Amino acid sequence: MKHWWWKFLAIALLLVASIAALWVPLSPALVHVSPGRIAPGEVVIHVTGYNTRFSPDMRVFLENDGQQVCASQVEVIDARHARIVMNVPKGLRASMTDLSVQGLRYPGAFYNDDLGDGIESAPCGNVNKVDMASLAFTFPNRSILYESIRNLHFHVPMWFTMIALMGISVWHSIRGLGGNSLERDRKAVSAVHVGLLFCGLGLATGAFWARATWGAFWTNDVKLNGAAVTALIYLAYLVLRGSIPDAHKRARLSAIYNVFAFMLLVLFLFVVPRLNAIDSLHPGNGGNSGFNDLDLDNRLRLIFYPAVAGWVLLGTWMYDLRQRSARLRELIEQ
Repeated sequence: MKHWWWKFLAIALLLVASIAALWVPLSPALVHVSPGRIAPGEVVIHVTGYNTRFSPDMRVFLENDGQQVCASQVEVIDARHARIVMNVPKGLRASMTDLSVQGLRYPGAFYNDDLGDGIESAPCGNVNKVDMASLAFTFPNRSILYESIRNLHFHVPMWFTMIALMGISVWHSIRGLGGNSLERDRKAVSAVHVGLLFCGLGLATGAFWARATWGAFWTNDVKLNGAAVTALIYLAYLVLRGSIPDAHKRARLSAIYNVFAFMLLVLFLFVVPRLNAIDSLHPGNGGNSGFNDLDLDNRLRLIFYPAVAGWVLLGTWMYDLRQRSARLRELIEQ
């Protein structure tokens, strides 16, 4: 049992991370306001929230270049919808005005039709009973991503696991080249088999995420195409092995191919997508800000890192079972 501790750890990490990834709610946020333009005078604003609990005594104000305009009337329709009346003064300095509702901020909510030298501003009284921006543990609520941000705990770990398994495979291939070992060859191909499984899962979870955020299961994105080419390269590795009957020759040629395949994996997944001259929708690629900069805050990290560790351990466990079963099959055939 003492040799199984990491397997129990993998199960525990996956259970905790998966349940948390699906169960933890998203932070309250303002997702829509109308109209999009305001002019001096009385303006009726309709606000739609997400996971909000609007209340009649909530604090509501406009903020323009540090100056505040308090709401003159707040009507709560339900927990997610409110009707707000604002008396917009003349002379707002900045062209864009933010909206704050019960501690939630909507940057650049309105475009101002009339600009001036500034207004007399007084801080709006804080009569909130609940500041929704400081509720209990939640995931960040990001525009475009919304609930699909949960897929971070499944999609990204699949690729980490695939890369770890392909790394194990190329390590055994390099070691096998030094001694022409069939055992190293068996371990290398076993790692590729399991790695391709996680590659397929990564492509599938990525396709559903792309459909939710980009509007299509597949786009002409350099990283998506690079991932598909990487999968084809490793499938060709298996085809190559099946075309060589001699075991020692197969082991040697496959090991050489595997080294170049891993180099291409690094090139297609990490180097080419990060070139500034390349257009990419993926965060951290093609000159875009990284997911870490915009979305991966400490709340997500608390679940994301255990998820990565759990999936990598599970992939390693599957690889161990695969290469042991391959070894037993060879013994039976002999």
